[in-house]
Amino acid sequence: MEKRILLSMPHMSGTEQKYISEAFEGSWIVPLGPHVNEFELRLQHFLGENKSVVALSAGTAAIHLGLIMLGVSRDDEVICQDLTFSASCNPICYQGAIPVFVDSEPETMNIDPVVLEEAIIDRKKYTGRYPKAIVVVHLYGMPAKMDEIMAVASKYGIPVLEDAAEALGSEYSGRKAGTFGEYGALSFNGNKIITTSGGGALICPDKECAARVLFLATQARENRPYYYHTTIGYNYRLSNISGCIGCGQIDVLDERLARRRAIHDIYARELACVPGISVQMNPSDKFNSNFWLSTIQVNPELTGCTPDEIRVALADKNIETRLLWRPMHMMPVFEKYPYYGNAETGRRLFENGLCLPSGSSLTDEDILRVCRELKACCK
Repeated sequence: MEKRILLSMPHMSGTEQKYISEAFEGSWIVPLGPHVNEFELRLQHFLGENKSVVALSAGTAAIHLGLIMLGVSRDDEVICQDLTFSASCNPICYQGAIPVFVDSEPETMNIDPVVLEEAIIDRKKYTGRYPKAIVVVHLYGMPAKMDEIMAVASKYGIPVLEDAAEALGSEYSGRKAGTFGEYGALSFNGNKIITTSGGGALICPDKECAARVLFLATQARENRPYYYHTTIGYNYRLSNISGCIGCGQIDVLDERLARRRAIHDIYARELACVPGISVQMNPSDKFNSNFWLSTIQVNPELTGCTPDEIRVALADKNIETRLLWRPMHMMPVFEKYPYYGNAETGRRLFENGLCLPSGSSLTDEDILRVCRELKACCK
C-alpha cells in the first residue's frame, strides 16, 4: 500500500519547541503571556495596513466577536455568503440575529456583488431597514471581488466582516485578505496555512477596538481589585502555549505560502488537458490566492464520473479528497432563512466541485501521484 496522502496536514517549522521551552522555563503556561503577544505583533506586521490583531481560541470566536463589535444583536439581519463552512454563519445565530444567504459568482466562488445589492434592496423593502453587516468569505483562499463588494457595502452604509479563515496571505490588488472590511477573521486550525493547534485571530481597525475585543475575550472583567462585570464576556483568548506554536509557524509563513502556490501550479499544469476537469485559477492579476486548497470542477459528461465517484476511487488509492462546502441554504438548520440566488451558482459549484490534497508538506511526487490517479478515474 502506498503512503497515505492527506488533504492538508499540519507542517511544523522545527522552531515551535524552542518557544514552548521558553514558556515552560518562564512559567507562562497561562492564557496570557509574552508569546501570544509576540504572535499578534508578527501577524500585524505581516498584514500591514495599520491594523491591530487579537489572537483568539478559534476563527469562529473571531467572527462572533467581530459581529458583537459591529453591534449585531437579536433580530438584526446579517448577510452571509451562502457557499461556505457553517462557522461563517453560526455566530450570527449566537447573537439571535437572522442570516440572509447570498449566492456566489463562478470566478471566485465567493459572494456575488450583483446579487448582494439585490438582496440589500429587497431586505430594506421587506423589513424597513438595511442588514446590520455583511460577512464575506474568501473561499479556499481565493479572494472575493472586494472592489465591487466594498462599493456596494459603502453605498448602503453596511459594514463588512471578512471571513479570511482560509485566506491568510492571499492578496487582492496587492492588499492582504482580511484587511478590507471593518473586521477580518483568521483561523489557525490544524489544517490551515499555519496552525496554533486550534486558534484564530480578529483583525481590528485600530488599537482601541482591539482593546475592547481583548476585554470581551477575557470574560469582560472590569479593572477593579475584585471581579466585577457590567457586560457579558467570553473565554475566547488564545493560550500562551498556542502562541508559542504560532510563533514557530509564522517563522516559515512565506515558505508555506510559496509551497501551496507551487502545488497549485502542478495541478494546473498536469490537469490542463484532461477533458471535463477545470482547475480553479486566479481570475486576473488582481487576485493572488494562497490556494489553501486547490479545487477542481468536474463535468461528469466528459469525465464519465462524478466528483464523489472520484473521491471514493482516490480513497481506495489512499488519497484523501473532499467535496466542496455544501451551501448553507441547503442545510436543514438554515433552510428557513432568506436566500438570494436564482442562478443557484453555489449549488452547481458544490455538486461539481472537489478539493485536492494541498498540504505544504506534500512532495511534488505526491501531487503527481494524485494527478495520475485522478486521470485514471476519467474515461
